[in-house]
Amino acid sequence: MKKEQLAELLAGREYGNEITRAEAALAEEAGLVVVYGYSDDNMAFVGAIRDEMGCWNGGTAFLDEAGLFRGLLCEDEDCPYAEKERSKCKTVRAVWHNEGEPCWTYETEIPHVTFNIYEDSELWCVGIVFEMADLRGVDL
Repeated sequence: MKKEQLAELLAGREYGNEITRAEAALAEEAGLVVVYGYSDDNMAFVGAIRDEMGCWNGGTAFLDEAGLFRGLLCEDEDCPYAEKERSKCKTVRAVWHNEGEPCWTYETEIPHVTFNIYEDSELWCVGIVFEMADLRGVDL
């Protein structure tokens, strides 16, 4: 399955029913990652990355070929070692739109395609699908 095919399959889904378990398994097998907003404070990663990140009012996820970067070298998020490792990551920035539609959009340098999620016929989120292989170029 290609990222374009998966995005087309997910397009138009309702909030709370963004992706099925079977589709998530297909995405994982194909090396695809689906990103979408869940609630008003969460960025969900499904497929080749299965994780989530709190992002009240927006936030930035740092990704490397292992997935969501958690700061492996030290516990302090602001330590110079973690900052150095974070600088090697690719990012997905969750943008919360407090007014108007959609509530969530994403900005990233990772090649991706988008799909729309609705809530009660209103645009809730513009999610993205990207290939895990596009994280392999990260200089670790």
